[in-house]
Amino acid sequence: MTRLLTLLLLILLVGAHHPPAELEFYQTKALPGDGVYSLLRRYNLDRNSCNISKFYAINDLKNGAILKVGTAYWLPIFIYAFDGKTIRTSVGIKDWQTAKTIETFNDSMLKDGYRKESFKKDKQLWVPYHLLNCPAVDVKKGTLNDTASNGEVNLAIEPSGNRRYPIFGKKYEHVPLKDNALAGKVFFIESGHGGPDPGAMAKVGKHMVCEDEYAYDVALRVVRKLTEHGATAYMITRDRNDGIRDDEYLVCDKDEVVWGNEAIFRGQRTRLFQRSDVINQLYEKHKKQGVKDVDQKLIVIHVDSRGKGQQTDLFFYYHPDDKQGKSLATTMHDSMEKNYKKVNKKRGYKGTVTARDLHMLRETKVPAAYIELGNIKHATDQKRLFLASNRQLIADWLFDGMK
Repeated sequence: MTRLLTLLLLILLVGAHHPPAELEFYQTKALPGDGVYSLLRRYNLDRNSCNISKFYAINDLKNGAILKVGTAYWLPIFIYAFDGKTIRTSVGIKDWQTAKTIETFNDSMLKDGYRKESFKKDKQLWVPYHLLNCPAVDVKKGTLNDTASNGEVNLAIEPSGNRRYPIFGKKYEHVPLKDNALAGKVFFIESGHGGPDPGAMAKVGKHMVCEDEYAYDVALRVVRKLTEHGATAYMITRDRNDGIRDDEYLVCDKDEVVWGNEAIFRGQRTRLFQRSDVINQLYEKHKKQGVKDVDQKLIVIHVDSRGKGQQTDLFFYYHPDDKQGKSLATTMHDSMEKNYKKVNKKRGYKGTVTARDLHMLRETKVPAAYIELGNIKHATDQKRLFLASNRQLIADWLFDGMK
């Protein structure tokens, strides 16, 4: 009996892959909102339960442990030295399909911005733990739902693969990580109105245009820019099917919801408190994680409505008691002025920065700036809003003032 058990143990040992003792695991820092599953999800490691248990083991954590922002954690990814020949000889495996899967994983990590160089160049081969030990997927998609990750839960109602955010729409859903310049920083982007309230409206030819649609499109573009640079970014108002649109006339609808998939209230007062309460809850959560006030910011985006003959540039508000909000509004204004003068030197820029006691500035705990993109009824301002290229420029220039 003893010989039989010994023989079975030898067979198991021969069949299992045992990496060299000197191998290291890949290490990364937790970002605001990160939980174990969402952190693993960013690296496509959340579909195999052995990765989850290995994560707890190599970091000496108890099941259900809360991750601390800025703390470095080991991921269940082995780092092998690439021998310059093949993946199989580098890892010490014979299976061609496994080697091909390892190559695909490394390529996707490079494409998504987590790797800075190809393994063929830096000679470091990333090998997920599960590919060598438990390759069968045994965690169903959507069954693990811990606290929000760096965008994957924040931005996507149904996360769909690595660095893919369906909320941006099919054309723009893949968002490579360009750098981590904004890692550890949290942004709340709130586009005004939505749901039963379209905001300001105007009739342009046969088209009815609504404030909430254009504010939402610019807001989405801002969030995508933030996500490219490693920020944790929340879209507070959300639409399941609009995404970033390149149309001139954006169709008005009423299907927007608030973060948490809650229907937008009809009453103006309750609607505003619904959003400010959500923002304050998220702010408090990140504050407990160690995110400082200076690293949390709120941007509120609206479109103004004035007489047809009154042209306006982008103008900015901050609360009189919010020094950080004033600084944020000022830097975004300065960015708009600097960039606007590059493309339109003759006209100049006449946007302003002023203090106002508005609800979203007064009732939120986060340093905040409030933006009016232009007059929806003025023909020149409409070009700023209607042309997708102009909406992208606005997003780019606002982003430049938020870094």
